[in-house]
Amino acid sequence: MTNLDVHAEEPDRASLGALLADRTRAAICLALLDGRARTASEVARLAGVAPSTATSHLDRLVAGGLSAQERRGRHRCVFLADPGIAEMTEAPAARAPRRLVPVRSLTAARRHRAVGFARVCYDHLGGSLAVAMTETMTARGLLSWESGPALTTSARHG
Repeated sequence: MTNLDVHAEEPDRASLGALLADRTRAAICLALLDGRARTASEVARLAGVAPSTATSHLDRLVAGGLSAQERRGRHRCVFLADPGIAEMTEAPAARAPRRLVPVRSLTAARRHRAVGFARVCYDHLGGSLAVAMTETMTARGLLSWESGPALTTSARHG
């Protein structure tokens, strides 16, 4: 046996990256950040695509392990496979270049502003509201950063 006959298993980062590199699939993952199971029609509306388009992308996300699905009567509901997927989806947004996105309706503009202000992502808050709360709690001595964020004794005992 030569070294060429040996096979090693390693993560396929390129396949994972390809799943998230598509704008529609990225929008779908963002629409699922709150951890709720949604129908394909709901996901399509939130991602701004046709239901048939969402369905094909959801199939790829499920096959790739980023999302999971369950049946609820005649509906297929999808959700992110686990909280780690939410973190993995959200983290690149902090480093991604910004681009202008046309907002085609007043409803979409309001939703965009609301998401920037406050959102829930699985088990944590996001948006400018969460940043303001964190800064205020730190300034008032309710949050300590010595070994990561933690409530101080005074915050726990009121």
